[in-house]
Amino acid sequence: MSSEKRPARRAALRLIAGVVERGELLSDLTARPAFADMPPSERATARRLALDTLRGIDRADRILLRHLRKRPPLPLLNLLRLGTVELCTGGAAHGVVDDLVEMVSQPKRRAMVNAVLRKVADEDLRRWNDLRIPRLPGWLRDPLVAAWGKGAVSAMEKAHFAGAPLDLTARDDPAALAERLGGVLLPTRSVRLSDAGQVSALPGYDEGAWWVQDAAAALPARLLAPQPGERVLDLCAAPGGKTLQLAAAGAEVMALDISDKRMHRVRENLARTGLNATCITADALTHDDGPYDAILVDAPCSATGTIRRHPDLPHARDGSEFTTLFALQERMIDHALTLLRPGGRLVFCTCSLLPDEGECQVEAALARHPGLVADPAALDLPGVDPAWITEEGGLRLRPDYWPDAGGMDGFYMAVLRLPG
Repeated sequence: MSSEKRPARRAALRLIAGVVERGELLSDLTARPAFADMPPSERATARRLALDTLRGIDRADRILLRHLRKRPPLPLLNLLRLGTVELCTGGAAHGVVDDLVEMVSQPKRRAMVNAVLRKVADEDLRRWNDLRIPRLPGWLRDPLVAAWGKGAVSAMEKAHFAGAPLDLTARDDPAALAERLGGVLLPTRSVRLSDAGQVSALPGYDEGAWWVQDAAAALPARLLAPQPGERVLDLCAAPGGKTLQLAAAGAEVMALDISDKRMHRVRENLARTGLNATCITADALTHDDGPYDAILVDAPCSATGTIRRHPDLPHARDGSEFTTLFALQERMIDHALTLLRPGGRLVFCTCSLLPDEGECQVEAALARHPGLVADPAALDLPGVDPAWITEEGGLRLRPDYWPDAGGMDGFYMAVLRLPG
């Protein structure tokens, strides 16, 4: 028997395999033609199934352990994980089990998948919510516990497992956008939707009235406070949310990114919203077209603050890239400062939970550059809790903040000013 969800489940399994078996990122996998060319509804279902499975692998493995004599080959285990998570989160047993059995070619393995998943459907659905919240892997959990404590990390893990709502930044009036879409206007002026559905089908998408941007990710550009006519550089601009904010404020924006493919997305977003910026594909460390009144450095980082949106990260990474990223961030700060006019301002930010990519970077930059100062007064924005302001004068955001409103991505940001 065929199932209308089978193509989506097959695609979800390919996504899970890419992450778990080959260490690829979901963003790269979903950009490939084999996935991108699927019908939008199938693509959305496949992505949701993959995200749910990656978030719930730990729970799925605990349930499957009761029904497996030995660990099966990883491709088969991933299929069982997909089925277990879908069954335990409301999937209809008949469709889920039949579909996944049909996706297995060997008769003995088909029989095993059928037996195991039917046991899960019969015996384990109530156990799912009693299992512990999945924990981060040790390579990430250990440094986070050292930085924030076990209680805070457990709260972050709860936020990761819950996933994330959809946040939008309005081109014009956020209150009017919230009313139009039936969303919630957050204290920081982002608009939050709890059940958005297909993003491109939402009112205002085609006319460019808004763009998708987590509430935390929208704050760095607001801290920079671009003024009409100012010359502003958005370093590492893709996918373009911050570029759009800077352009909407009336600044003369230069958007730079090293990836031409990613810069294409910036150009598409600018065209959709009717905003203007000069886009160039170049290496941030060799760009020399200064001076600028203000620079936004959204530096490459571990992206550990975005796990609630990107649960593939703990499975596809192992922390081995940390040292390289720390060194790159330091070089980017130093180079960006050479592009600022005297008295100019720079916002450094990373979507990271690691102090080495936030607080420590700013402390070190202040020590390297006499006269450079952090400006905590610039952090006084609507919705910003003073408790989020750090000792060196930056802003630390975490996924466990706003727990009753749906949380936020983990971010660090600071406003740095040159003398003059």
